[in-house]
Amino acid sequence: MVVVVVGDPEGNGQSLATYLGKLLRIDVDNADPYEIPKSNPYKYSKMANVVREIWAYGLRNPWRFSFDRKTGDLYIADVGQNKYEEVNFQAKASKGGENYSWNTMEASHCYNSSSCQKDGLVLPILEYDHGQTGGQSITGGFVYRGSNKDLFGKYIFADYVSGRIWQPEQLEDKWQKTLLKKSNYNISSFGEDEDGELYIRLLSNRSCLVFGVHFCSKRITKSSNILQLSCKLDRKIKP
Repeated sequence: MVVVVVGDPEGNGQSLATYLGKLLRIDVDNADPYEIPKSNPYKYSKMANVVREIWAYGLRNPWRFSFDRKTGDLYIADVGQNKYEEVNFQAKASKGGENYSWNTMEASHCYNSSSCQKDGLVLPILEYDHGQTGGQSITGGFVYRGSNKDLFGKYIFADYVSGRIWQPEQLEDKWQKTLLKKSNYNISSFGEDEDGELYIRLLSNRSCLVFGVHFCSKRITKSSNILQLSCKLDRKIKP
């Protein structure tokens, strides 16, 4: 199966008749170019004009999403409109059909309204505002599965504008985030190698360090629970 996310520049997140603002799921192994999996929630829907590739909807601008390589759970970092950034979660056992609420809501707040209908909406596990301790554009990462025991099993993500790098974790029924590092970098993406170690992709002065070729990495090491300051260009990983 292949999962694809499509952003929503025009407020179409709640419409099942468009690909915009959706998480799509297709099977590329048994058809050319692909077929719609029988387990997709709208595969056999009788709704008019429904896009049958849809697995989940109500997303604005996912950047980025990743699966936990150990559990199969899905984490979706979704860039907000003008006030909030968010992280959405989908368990491996999901049957699909989740509505992550955009553009009825931005994160856990009604969008452009003092009230809204929240029934059936799946709210983010974590959010932060555009204030001084947050940022303005979330960059999703990965669940760390490398050699650092303190970070093992923790989802790592960042903010492109503020350069902050966080580690959220679930405490009972509530998620909280811990600041790992306040960097001076525009963090545009994350990568992981075969050992589960994490890498950060940077954009600087409009020049892109090409992912998988010249990768400016801040590697999480055994001796530190924060990202090192040195920038290494000698390690290559697969995109």
